[in-house]
Amino acid sequence: MTQREGTGMTVRRCAYGALMMAMTLLWQGAALSQEWPTHPIQLINPYPAGSVTDLLARALAPGLSSRLGQPVVVVNRDGAGGSVGVASVARAAPDGYTLTFTATTPLIVTPMMRGDTGYNAESLEGICQTYDHAFAIVVPLESPLRTLADLVAASRTRGSLQYGHLGIGSIQHLAGISLAQAAGVELEPIAYRGDGPVVLDVQAGRLDFGITVAAFAIGQPVRVISILADQRSPGFPEIPTVKESGYEVSVGSYGGVLAPAGLPAALRSRLEAACAGAATDETYVTMARRTLQPASYYLGTIAFAARMANDMRSKEVLLRSIGLHR
Repeated sequence: MTQREGTGMTVRRCAYGALMMAMTLLWQGAALSQEWPTHPIQLINPYPAGSVTDLLARALAPGLSSRLGQPVVVVNRDGAGGSVGVASVARAAPDGYTLTFTATTPLIVTPMMRGDTGYNAESLEGICQTYDHAFAIVVPLESPLRTLADLVAASRTRGSLQYGHLGIGSIQHLAGISLAQAAGVELEPIAYRGDGPVVLDVQAGRLDFGITVAAFAIGQPVRVISILADQRSPGFPEIPTVKESGYEVSVGSYGGVLAPAGLPAALRSRLEAACAGAATDETYVTMARRTLQPASYYLGTIAFAARMANDMRSKEVLLRSIGLHR
């Protein structure tokens, strides 16, 4: 046998071995997908019970359960602006039994600001986006502030106004800082653990204003004076956006189902298919309308990943501009 023949045989053997390994992995993945799930799945919600994200998670879970053949149980594990729950999922095995229903903010923004989260943006992978929130600036009903212009003028006159948000690095916090930066005023952020406590303290006059998910403001004893979104909210069609008021600030929050990185492709495909179906069930569609979701709230795995990648770049620029990037 010549050296060239021996080399060619070695190459063919290596190629054959690689092909057999790939086929084995595909077979194992298909077998795993057929067997999974064999017991209940936890869907960790890193926000408080009763929050808008919690309502959406609980509306999606039945559709996931019916398609996967096992109960999908929503578990609230809130704290630190969502990073407590996200960290618990990042530490979980990528076996499809521990997922999270969350905004992407604690995954993308928090690790940019802190080195002690125990995870980074690559620790989770998106399965599907199922919501895209707008935010509302709310004031007490008896407040003299009726427009965003009134709020900016008052902050200049008084030197500063206090506003409630959901923790350092939350979208509400970043929106307030961005508004202060754009308007050239001082706004003092006060952290809370949920939209409910923010609205309660706004109502009681302990805060000058709050920034909450727009849907949460419906029916609350507060007045909405501006919307943080690219378009007006269907729940408050008469209220102008911050951009309409002259400030280039539009900070939204989007999210859905994410899994620990390393999830087998076969399980990811099954989860994505289940999620796509559940997001069109009447139970979820009704909640999406109730929480003022846009018509195009759903994104599949590839589009969701692309949006998160773009968001990472823009959030890094924002955090560096306001001195919050570590």
